[in-house]
Amino acid sequence: MTRLRIAYLCDHSPLDRNLYSGGNARIHDALCAHAGDVTILDNRWHGVQPVRRLIEALPVGANLRLRWRMHLMLARRIARGVETELARGGYDVLFGAYSLHSMAQVRVPAGCIKVFTSDATQTVYRTSEIGASFKRKLALSALMDTWVERQEKAILHSLDLALWPSQWLLDAVTDRYDLPPKAARLIEWGANIDPVPAPAPRRIAPDAPLRLLLIGRDWFAKGGPVAFDTMQALRAQGVDARLCVIGCMPPAFHTNEWVTIHPQLDKAIPDQLAQFNAALAGAHFLVQPSFESYGFAFCEASAHGLPSLCLRVGGVPVRDGINGHALPPGSPPDAFAARIRTYLDDPSGYAALCASARREYEERLNWDAWGRRTAQALHEVRAAQRLDR
Repeated sequence: MTRLRIAYLCDHSPLDRNLYSGGNARIHDALCAHAGDVTILDNRWHGVQPVRRLIEALPVGANLRLRWRMHLMLARRIARGVETELARGGYDVLFGAYSLHSMAQVRVPAGCIKVFTSDATQTVYRTSEIGASFKRKLALSALMDTWVERQEKAILHSLDLALWPSQWLLDAVTDRYDLPPKAARLIEWGANIDPVPAPAPRRIAPDAPLRLLLIGRDWFAKGGPVAFDTMQALRAQGVDARLCVIGCMPPAFHTNEWVTIHPQLDKAIPDQLAQFNAALAGAHFLVQPSFESYGFAFCEASAHGLPSLCLRVGGVPVRDGINGHALPPGSPPDAFAARIRTYLDDPSGYAALCASARREYEERLNWDAWGRRTAQALHEVRAAQRLDR
């Protein structure tokens, strides 16, 4: 396939590898590796950049809530600056990631296709089980919900292609915004770590230590209390269960001598990356009953051949019996403990689950796979566009 000329648009630069949990950087890198020559467009607000500077001077919470809504309000003026860049570049693709508002009212030149990917839209997130699990910070924002949804629908209908990382999101967006099925594809995102060598076989036994793992910056949002109580339930049954926590500090009442805590591990620092990889390599299950629209930690667990236990909420990339199990929302710690006990009593079944988790990473949950499938999709949509003329 010929390499495409791609203009990349997001409200934050993909060169900052910490934002959007690293996903923005990985999407950009995969496009560079597999699809074409990528130019990062200016994400300033062009003629109304002073407004953005004023918003960014606000406290972080207010900044985040106000910035994307104001972008939608000022979309036509911001879009003119984007269109000027597009006209100069001779691009084949305008590719937007994460910030749907950045694509608002942007008209692409003839011969250029408009493509977008994210793990949610504001409205789908807000109206889902995930959004319902978090309280709104500003009640007045509800007054804008209908207007925001209309803006989202207009943007999505202006796309030539939307790439969604989960079947949950593909179905939700298609149904809610009345989009034609041919305008969307399911292409799973990958693990936000460099390629991991094939892991050594894991062994599990009722009379040996059992290591559970949780990864995330927010103990409660990631389901930390359930993970802790799952460990406690197993210990009450005579299992030597331990819990390792990466990325946050649990409250004192959710810690004891069987909990190991790494409050922060920066994967950009070799020694800390080694600690991160060692924790995944040494665990038996990632226990993460969180409410989130995707979840890179599940991809990273699969890279290490580590089965995940989570909730069937949103677009979590966990397929039952393939790379773990997704339990019904509201499942108590005893349900997680019972699922683990089935594998303690079936070591060969556990070994097979670990092997299939690794295959899931090799075949689907890695960024090279995403890049190859995305490149193919971009070429197909461009070819169809030329035929339609």
